[in-house]
Amino acid sequence: MKKSTYHIIGLMSGTSLDGLDICYARYSYTTKWSFEIINATSIPYNHAWVNILKNLIYKSRSEIDIVDIEYTKLLSNLILDFIDLHQITSLDAISNHGHTVIHKPNEGLTFQIGNLKLLSELTNHTCVCDFRQQDVLFGGQGAPLVPVGDDLLFPEFKFCINLGGFCNISFTESNDLLAFDICPLNIGLNYYSKKLGFDFDESGSLSSSGEIIQPLLKRLNSLSYYNLTGPKSLGLEWVLKNIFIDTSKYDYNPQDILRTLVEHSSIQISDILNKYGNGTVLLSGGGVKNSFFIDRLYFHSSSNFIIPETLIVDFKEALIFGFLGVLKLRNEFNCAMSVTGASRNHSSGKVYEIFK
Repeated sequence: MKKSTYHIIGLMSGTSLDGLDICYARYSYTTKWSFEIINATSIPYNHAWVNILKNLIYKSRSEIDIVDIEYTKLLSNLILDFIDLHQITSLDAISNHGHTVIHKPNEGLTFQIGNLKLLSELTNHTCVCDFRQQDVLFGGQGAPLVPVGDDLLFPEFKFCINLGGFCNISFTESNDLLAFDICPLNIGLNYYSKKLGFDFDESGSLSSSGEIIQPLLKRLNSLSYYNLTGPKSLGLEWVLKNIFIDTSKYDYNPQDILRTLVEHSSIQISDILNKYGNGTVLLSGGGVKNSFFIDRLYFHSSSNFIIPETLIVDFKEALIFGFLGVLKLRNEFNCAMSVTGASRNHSSGKVYEIFK
């Protein structure tokens, strides 16, 4: 008989390299799912780890394997510190997204570090992880994975949009769950903010001081990705090719690039919402705190945007990856074929059990 209540630690490390999000939550099922975030924290990566993670794409597989072990050790230490700090005694599993090194689903490739059995051994807790690979093996994009959680945990909203490294959306259309990456956001904004000596564009103070580069905006808005229908997803490889501009070839300053990226992303999001009929939109992710970006989003779209409590804004993805772990433990599908393009709905992830 399946349990009705689960206590899970969900982990999320995103492409924007902000750090590791840890969310301890209770998930309960009666006639529908409900949740409560009990404790949550975000732990920034130090400069050494930021440099390691952002350069992994250029490393050999043997070098990545070495980092994988060290990163798993880092995760285990952070988890154990979190458990000790909050005196957590009820824990069914740790559910870990890992950190994406490569994501080329059209080539059958996706790989995240931190998904080793070693994590369960070092923490002495059951771990659910490696959610993306099975979906790619079934012909899917391996992303986005959050939509099943959006659908079951936040059913009152027409759209759920996460404003993270990438902007991704989930919604139901003609009884099908649909979702995809809309466009880049913080992965580009953080990159150009660092050119100016800042880790990120706080409240949009940098981008708001720039001017839109019209030729660049036109080029970005005409990228072929935006003409594709879902399922589709973005990765660092696409960003390196299309978003990270060789400024030695163009007389662009970082503030103007930032301003242009803000306009580009707000236009792309509003275009998608206009296409699917607008409605009530739940916003989450770090981009919510960029007030200038939010202003531009309001300018371009007539949708009703809802910004929830801070815990949801900051930890919704970690919360949902915890929930995807619950679904895996129950052997219920957590990857929707209508979202990823896989050949079937399936229950994705690996379970490394610790029996106590």
